[in-house]
Amino acid sequence: MTDGEALAGISLFRHLSPAERERLAQQCAWRHHPAGEQIVGPLDEGRDLYFIVEGAVRATLLSVDGKEVTFRDIPAGGIFGEYSAIDGGTRSAMVVALEDSLTASLHPTLFDAVLRRHPDIARELMVQLIGQLRAMTERVFEFSVLTVRNRIHAEILRLARAGRVEDNTAVIDPFPTHSEIASRISTHREAVARELNALARDGLLERSGHRLTVRDLARLAGMVDLRLSPENGR
Repeated sequence: MTDGEALAGISLFRHLSPAERERLAQQCAWRHHPAGEQIVGPLDEGRDLYFIVEGAVRATLLSVDGKEVTFRDIPAGGIFGEYSAIDGGTRSAMVVALEDSLTASLHPTLFDAVLRRHPDIARELMVQLIGQLRAMTERVFEFSVLTVRNRIHAEILRLARAGRVEDNTAVIDPFPTHSEIASRISTHREAVARELNALARDGLLERSGHRLTVRDLARLAGMVDLRLSPENGR
């Protein structure tokens, strides 16, 4: 597989021709990252944009007392570093490889030229950024109005809807660890374990190894009312 063919899996570049992807690939810096490696750190001054060709990464921040806050996991086909590439600011989070990964990075000046040549890429980038903004807005709303128990329900629901859904059942595979769930919703792993056990006893969840099955999506959704009032709708 050529580097240009490898970039075909990057969502931003799905409209580019093979020749255009090949030219772009030649401008990128390619690097393999073992699982656990920090790729960028918070407040780093690098501005390069990264494309995840293989593997997956996680964007997090650590507080001064060592508490980890997870913002998002980004699979192959995704990007990170776009904030700094666009506004020239320092990195907003630490990005660590969740598994052995391959990235291609592009200098912001080169990326700006790509956006100018290809308005469809610029529009796709805007759509992705709006998606991140909507997700962040939803999380802020949850932190403001939901109890810890309901935040756990909301996170499971979010994972379930992104998993394998069939009728009213969803499979999350792999399901994150209790600590990973806790870091996403600002609580501790004991609270997550306690609530998951309660939901399992109630027949709503079924755990098998690293897989979690939600037996009744509608019921879980009914436990998390995230609807905004009509006057607050977007």
